[in-house]
Amino acid sequence: MSRHPTIPTLSTEASLTDAIAPLISEPALASSKFDENSAPLSSPGWCLNRRDPGFIRACLPWWEWAYRYYFRVQTAGWESIPAVGQVLIVGSHNGGFAAPDMFMMMLDWFWRFGVERPAYGLMDANAWKLHPSLSESAAKLGAVVAHPKMAIAALDHGASVLVYPGGVRDLFRPHYLRDRICLFNNQAFVKLALRYELPIIPVISHGAHDTLMVLGDAYPLVEQLHRWGLFPWVNGVNPGVFPVYLGLPWGVGLGPLPNLPLPMTIHTQVCQPVWFSRYGAEAAGDRAYVNACYEQVQNHMQRSLDHLTANVS
Repeated sequence: MSRHPTIPTLSTEASLTDAIAPLISEPALASSKFDENSAPLSSPGWCLNRRDPGFIRACLPWWEWAYRYYFRVQTAGWESIPAVGQVLIVGSHNGGFAAPDMFMMMLDWFWRFGVERPAYGLMDANAWKLHPSLSESAAKLGAVVAHPKMAIAALDHGASVLVYPGGVRDLFRPHYLRDRICLFNNQAFVKLALRYELPIIPVISHGAHDTLMVLGDAYPLVEQLHRWGLFPWVNGVNPGVFPVYLGLPWGVGLGPLPNLPLPMTIHTQVCQPVWFSRYGAEAAGDRAYVNACYEQVQNHMQRSLDHLTANVS
C-alpha cells in the first residue's frame, strides 16, 4: 500500500483554488478522501491526529498575556458562531508571519468553545518548510497543509475549518491596503462551503497592520532576478511575496522573514454568517455561481471592515 498519495506541489493558497475544483465537483468524494494515517510521521501537516489539546492548553496563558496586555484586544460578534456543529471560517489577516490577529482570534475560539471542539486551520505549504520545530508546533495547534485533501479530510471528520484565502500576500499586503479585504480571487473556500452545505463565518480585524508596516512588495523584481540566475530562493522555496517593511527586530526588513509584532491595539470582529441560495455538488461546479458567491462574501467582509474601521478610528 502506498504510504502517501500523489499530491501536486502547491506553493501558496492561491493554488488551492485550481486544485480543489475537480475534487469537490464530483458527486462523490470517496476517491478524494485523504487517509491521514497513511501520511509519513515526518509530515505533521498531513496528519489530523497531530492536533494536541494538551499543547493548546499550555499555550493559552502566554496568548492570554499578549491578548490582555500587549495587543489589548477588543473583540465582538462571537455570538454569530453556533455553539455546536461545523462552520467554515474565512478570514483576512495582517502583520507578517507573526499574524497576531489570527492568534488572538484562535484564543477567543478556545475560550468560548474549548480546546476539544475539533477545528483545523489551513496553513500555506511554504510555511511548513521554515523549521521542523515550528511545523510540529503548528500541527499540535491544529494546522494542516493548505491542500484540498486536508480541507476535505477535516470536514469529513466533523471539524470546522479556518482558511485565509489571501495567504502570504494578505499577510504582507502593503500598509495602504490595510483597510481593504484582499482575497485575491481565491474561490476554493466557496466550493467547499457549497459542497458541504456550510455557513461561511467571515472574521476580520483592524490594527494588526500596524504591528508590521509593509511599505511595498519587491517580488516582481526579485522573481526576475531569480530567472536571470542572480537571486536563488532560500532552500529552493519560491516565497510568492518579497515585502519591504518597517518593524521588529530588523528595523527595515526585506523578504518574508519572521518578525516580532509591535504592541498595537487589535480589534477583531466575527461577522454575520453568509448563506447561499443553493448548495451541493452541482452548485460547486457552476463557475458563474461560485464567482457570485465569492463576490457576496468579499463584499460582506469589506462592508464589515469599513464599519469596524469607522468605529475605532
